[in-house]
Amino acid sequence: MKELLIYIARSLVDDPDAVSVSEYETPAETVLELRVAPGDMGKVIGRQGRIAKEIRALMRSVAQRQGKKLSVDIVD
Repeated sequence: MKELLIYIARSLVDDPDAVSVSEYETPAETVLELRVAPGDMGKVIGRQGRIAKEIRALMRSVAQRQGKKLSVDIVD
């Protein structure tokens, strides 16, 4: 799932080398933290957070198919 998030983010940004994802487990779920270059933050979030919401929905549905819980945090 981490690779899928990296692929999606790299497709959206101008500086794909700056994309990084860290993954950690909590008792309730897996958390993926997405980091991009400061200039690309708007491209990943989108107007009114629409792109970020769709990324989270897509990743959540992939995780559900595997029987897991997942959340995506976009950090700067």
